[in-house]
Amino acid sequence: MVLGCLPCCNRNGYQQIGNTGPRFGVRHLQCILVFFGLAVAYALRVNLSVAIVAMTDRNASNPDFPEFDWNESTKSYLLSSFFWGYVVTQIPGGYLSAIYGAKYMLFYGILICSFLALLTPFCAMTGGWKLVVVLRAVQGLCQGVIFPSTHTFLSKWAPAEERGRLVGYSYSGSQFGTVVMLSVSGYIASSSLGWPSTFYAPGCAGILWAFVWFYYCSSTPAQHPTITPSERRYIESSGQTRRPSDAGREEQQPRPKTPWCRILTSGPFLVLVLSHCANNWGFWTLLTEIPTFMKNVLGMDIKSNGPLSALPYFAMILLTCVFIWLSDAMKRRGTVLPLGFSRKFFNTLGMWLPMLALIGLGYITEGEANVRLAIVLLTMAVATNAATYLGFHVNHIDLAPNFAGTLMGITNCAANFMSILAPLIVGLIVWDETNPAQWRIVFFFTAFVYFMGNLLFMLFGRTSVQSWNTPAGARNGSSGSVPEAEAGEDREPLMGA
Repeated sequence: MVLGCLPCCNRNGYQQIGNTGPRFGVRHLQCILVFFGLAVAYALRVNLSVAIVAMTDRNASNPDFPEFDWNESTKSYLLSSFFWGYVVTQIPGGYLSAIYGAKYMLFYGILICSFLALLTPFCAMTGGWKLVVVLRAVQGLCQGVIFPSTHTFLSKWAPAEERGRLVGYSYSGSQFGTVVMLSVSGYIASSSLGWPSTFYAPGCAGILWAFVWFYYCSSTPAQHPTITPSERRYIESSGQTRRPSDAGREEQQPRPKTPWCRILTSGPFLVLVLSHCANNWGFWTLLTEIPTFMKNVLGMDIKSNGPLSALPYFAMILLTCVFIWLSDAMKRRGTVLPLGFSRKFFNTLGMWLPMLALIGLGYITEGEANVRLAIVLLTMAVATNAATYLGFHVNHIDLAPNFAGTLMGITNCAANFMSILAPLIVGLIVWDETNPAQWRIVFFFTAFVYFMGNLLFMLFGRTSVQSWNTPAGARNGSSGSVPEAEAGEDREPLMGA
């Protein structure tokens, strides 16, 4: 592993320590559990969007179960109610996970969501759609803490040299859960278990995961009962300059007060917010509007085809592994590049490749060959977005490891408003859903959003630890702090993030 010593280490007697760790250790087990936790969370998130077809059309599933006469307006309330609660708890989720521990926030968030999923069929059959709307909104409240808490958790467990890799693999669990749910929901809804099983299956999986997580997980390496001293030293000292005698020593220091004003006026962080918003605008435009475009312009309904709907997510999982392999391959060649270059290179792949795919979709016209081309472009547009896991997705931890969850909560909250706003803007542009010219405007505008979001990140994004990450007193007096020379240093191994 290529690790360069910082110049300041040679001057003040500090040295880089813990630059190797076990090939498979407790930190990898933690990330595997995060992977499956996010898989369960996304299965619980998308289950209604696939179950609602069977719930409103007895011919699409086992006819022995109740059918609901819900119009399109009611369906819209049901499908959007999740986001009403989801955006509310993003910022509190990141803040609370830093205080009480990410382990507990993730445990309770997924456990409560799982129990609510088990209640959904009963509520639908007895209380009607309004009760289901309330239930979904509460699920959104619980799921809102998951992403920022995951970022808090990974900021404690992912060594700097492995951060991009572990974050990428962990977050690919969200696509895995979506693929599984979209692929199997049609089959289990048509089985003897009927459409309620699309809620029971992920609900039971979530409860099982929660107890496994509670038993095997700890919020920090220092709290884990079975981690070896060498692995703990490797994680805690990674990317820091500490005296060997300090590595692995538990320091009882109060958590620094969240510098809200400095965070919200930080240039690099505001650029990160804009990049996250641009990414969500493009990503959700692709996922929510492309099926409508393909049905009305190209004459193909991919929503009714579960495996085809899951294809972009499956390709995204594969490309996540490819991009991580690419990073590791560049690192194995001994290439020491600025960390900022690494982040911006992969962010460019993750936002500008989908931009090119959108431009191509703007020129697609009706025809069987064009339908196949459109599916390829859609799949590649969604799949290549996986590169952002090594781009802006990791940048929260780069800027402020102590407040990574809070930063993710803020950016994800703002970005999810874009997820709500983007379809509304599309509705203003596309009056005739069969008119390719109107769709071309949508695709070109979304491509422009992708372009600007990444351009701003390239020009103004930073990867150095910000001064507000640690209070001034702690920077001067704590052996575990990042010296000012390091805070301004952007030159690290390619994956040393």
